[in-house]
Amino acid sequence: MLAEQLAEHYHTAWVPEYAREYIDHLDRPYNREDILEIAKGQIRSEVSKCGQANDLLICDTELIVTKIWSEVKYGKCDPWILNTLESHKYNLYLLCDIDLPWEDDPQRENPYDREYLFNLYKKELTNRAFPFFVISGFGNERLKNAIRIIETFFAF
Repeated sequence: MLAEQLAEHYHTAWVPEYAREYIDHLDRPYNREDILEIAKGQIRSEVSKCGQANDLLICDTELIVTKIWSEVKYGKCDPWILNTLESHKYNLYLLCDIDLPWEDDPQRENPYDREYLFNLYKKELTNRAFPFFVISGFGNERLKNAIRIIETFFAF
């Protein structure tokens, strides 16, 4: 929701989470090989949206999420994801805090591991020295916090 709101605010394109579309069209439970296809689909979606964006392209997710998902679920991550993660970087990462209540969703897993997963994402971003900020707040406050960080970071 935040990615779509930010894209609307900045009048730019946004890239939804490709995993949702992919899994919605499966007629079976996803498997480890599907995570690789999801990662590739996410990158393809980003590339296809670049021409529709102004100075900002807002992406709902990226390969760090896919990497950690694969490692937590299957104990390893495909080399393509790891290699692409090294070369496909973003100018700014917004890591959503876990201060909002859990919302059940057929594609969401690990409702009791939110803090553990949040810390994995934070550690990965920190270890890679990727520029990131944690976004917290409820409702419109969360959006305002994200806008403030984006505008400060990019000196709008």
